[in-house]
Amino acid sequence: MAKTYTSCPVEYTASIISNKWKIIILRDLLTGTKRYNELSRSVVGISAKVLTENLRELEQDGIVIRKVYPVVPPKVEYSLSEKGQALREVLACMKAFGEKYKDQDVKS
Repeated sequence: MAKTYTSCPVEYTASIISNKWKIIILRDLLTGTKRYNELSRSVVGISAKVLTENLRELEQDGIVIRKVYPVVPPKVEYSLSEKGQALREVLACMKAFGEKYKDQDVKS
């Protein structure tokens, strides 16, 4: 099923990085190409099913490139596309925000 987007650029961006797993996957791919097992180890707490689903969605959105090598056993690598690399600044802002506020108490 194809996604539909509004004309709001913030909503469009939010739809691409719509959950914590996608953001963590992107964080890890910003350091370079990774194999599935490397991502599985570095994205702590994610199930294999959820990792696979998120990688597929990121690939469909043009954020991640999946490269399959014709070898036995199969070798698959994931990297960021140019569009995915453009999210570097977004994640850098999220990191700066977290560094500034993560240790502050939240009081209601």
